[in-house]
Amino acid sequence: MATVALHSTAGKWIMVSAILASSMAFIDGTALNVVLPALQNSLQASGADLFWILNAYLLMLASLILIGGSLGDKLGRKKIFMAGIFIFICGSALCGIAPGVTYLIAFRILQGIGGALMIPGSLSLISSSINPNERGKAIGTWSAFTTVVTMGGPVLGGALADAGLWRYIFLSISP
Repeated sequence: MATVALHSTAGKWIMVSAILASSMAFIDGTALNVVLPALQNSLQASGADLFWILNAYLLMLASLILIGGSLGDKLGRKKIFMAGIFIFICGSALCGIAPGVTYLIAFRILQGIGGALMIPGSLSLISSSINPNERGKAIGTWSAFTTVVTMGGPVLGGALADAGLWRYIFLSISP
């Protein structure tokens, strides 16, 4: 596969898509933590329900991320990356309209599956597409942006919780 320069149009689009996809997945791990009281009241969720709402996503993400990377190597990085984006967006939209706790947990699992395909796909696309001389800078940029966005998750969650709009956490990360 031919590589492109980081500052070329193609290189910029690769970086933007990789950063946005990873950011969606990372922010979803942190934004929900601060809206738990609002979520609990809205859905009449128990403590165990809240545990599963938070951790169903992280459990699937952590347990399938290596499989996502391997699938990208075998079936094509772009194909698995795009499938991950599609699954994640569908899961996010469904979380935003979930009528109850059980549905929300199931849709969080779906999000985790999508995230497990997106995150390794985003980094492998950068590694395989960007010129080797600029690859370190590209990976550093990806890492810096996703870290800043991840730290912004609780801020976003808090603002939406204060406004009584906890469902928008899921809908705001779906493009």
